[in-house]
Amino acid sequence: MESSKIREKFLSFFKERNHAVVPSSSIIPSDPSCLFTTAGMQQFKPYYLGNESPYGRNAASCQKCIRTSDIDEVGDESHLTFLEMLGNFSFGGYFKKEAVQYASDFMFKEMDLPLDEAVFTVFKGEGKVPFDQESVDIWKNLGISPEKIKEFGRDDNFWGPTGEEGPCGPTTEIHIRGTEIWNLVFNEYYQDKEKNLVFLKQKGVDTGMGLERLAMVSQQKKSVFETDLFLPIIEKIGEKASQPYEDNPKAYRIIADHAKSSVFISSEGIFPSNVEKGYILRRIIRRSIRYGRILDLPKGFLMDLAGTVIDIYKSVYPELQSRKEDIITVIQKEEEKFEKTLASGLKMFEKVILKGNIPGQEAFHLYDTYGFPLELTLELAREKGVPVDEKGFKEAFLKHKEVSRAGVEKKFGGVGKDAGEQHARYHTATHLLHKALRELLGDSVKQMGSDITAQRMRFDFSHERKLTEEELKAVQDAVNNRIKEDLEVKREEMTLKEALESGALSFFKEKYPDTVSVYSIGSWSKEICAGPHAKRTGELGVFKILKEESAGSGIRRIRAVLE
Repeated sequence: MESSKIREKFLSFFKERNHAVVPSSSIIPSDPSCLFTTAGMQQFKPYYLGNESPYGRNAASCQKCIRTSDIDEVGDESHLTFLEMLGNFSFGGYFKKEAVQYASDFMFKEMDLPLDEAVFTVFKGEGKVPFDQESVDIWKNLGISPEKIKEFGRDDNFWGPTGEEGPCGPTTEIHIRGTEIWNLVFNEYYQDKEKNLVFLKQKGVDTGMGLERLAMVSQQKKSVFETDLFLPIIEKIGEKASQPYEDNPKAYRIIADHAKSSVFISSEGIFPSNVEKGYILRRIIRRSIRYGRILDLPKGFLMDLAGTVIDIYKSVYPELQSRKEDIITVIQKEEEKFEKTLASGLKMFEKVILKGNIPGQEAFHLYDTYGFPLELTLELAREKGVPVDEKGFKEAFLKHKEVSRAGVEKKFGGVGKDAGEQHARYHTATHLLHKALRELLGDSVKQMGSDITAQRMRFDFSHERKLTEEELKAVQDAVNNRIKEDLEVKREEMTLKEALESGALSFFKEKYPDTVSVYSIGSWSKEICAGPHAKRTGELGVFKILKEESAGSGIRRIRAVLE
């Protein structure tokens, strides 16, 4: 059965059983403690805690997920960084009996999967959480023989929470031909940040089944990479690779999986960078390119694969097609950037390993000079059987940050009164410009750096294309309109946590102390900043954009003055 049919069949099955079919949420979660959306239940998390659900008590979805914990495992037959999670959910509605019955009916009746090849697991009890005898009894009542029901502890059959705290509970799983296919979670507990468990006021069901694994079993394939969700990508790689898939399946699989993740992450307006989500995007793109070298793939191969990925998913996620140009541009620029240093970086790596180990400073040099994420160096080192001083790398990294911070403080410190007033005007203009760009181009615009002197300003921001003359004029007019309004510039001191919760913009969190200054410009703008600033926007004069240009991969630069 084709994957598109499986996806449709799953959602129809639960719709017929009074479940609201809910679209996939973004892979960028609302929970700040989670880097990406990793499970279908994340968008429903508040409803397990008693908040009223707009979907009623029962829902079903096919959720886009990114799982960064599995990056190093990708290359085997089943691990992925991007996957689609089929799931059905109940918030204080049905519980174990109905959930298990639904799973059994869908798997062995609707999908007609081989019951004789299935194994079922339950929670055996651990700590204060008891053995799940109820699930065992339900499976037995459905005709499952006791020898097919296996008991496991918390590491295997207890799930959650997502993030630092939240709903969680024991699970029962369905395995077919040795692969876990469907995980049924019975949310009975709430775990706090100290890992204490208390009973939830209402019980809930949260299930998750990887579409790729279900397709693998249904299509009788040996791995997820042989299903129709991957085969077009594998074939595309094979057209130009120096080795067939059978000779190096690991390289093919890594490239195929990472091509998918790159497309879906960049579709959310994320750009490659050295922090958080951008770091993951950079890491998987660069890892793909490195394995592309092993297969002798031509430069620009990942850009072509991105188009194939979009073709596979555009009917399900039409936003990929509408954002195709931006997605491919992000991947192309990062690919071009890393290609320039990859060959020389690999030569340097070969020299370093002659020492028998990789010192921390050398690992940092590979990162800082040649763009090798630490994980790439670790992977290369494992292949050569050479240890890496990870602690030394972190020390070198922190030292570099301290030097950079000291340089910034020196640059903006010790200026005279007149120069200081000019700096204040330009700092305030920077905030106005940032907000104007986000108003015009969207929240994907993020400050990527700035440079201010007493005479001019330079502002770098994330965006994938050149701004038109009309757009530049609109931005310039927006800034000047705020200046004409003579808005008050208000400074407040608060903790970093309070500042972020208040909605203050911040894109350099790692550089901030625990207590920060937040500058609000009327109701127009609110940002964390070290200052100095003007007292009112009317002090700024006339804002004039001199030039807009590229400042690197996915980054634009505006040069401007105040007259």
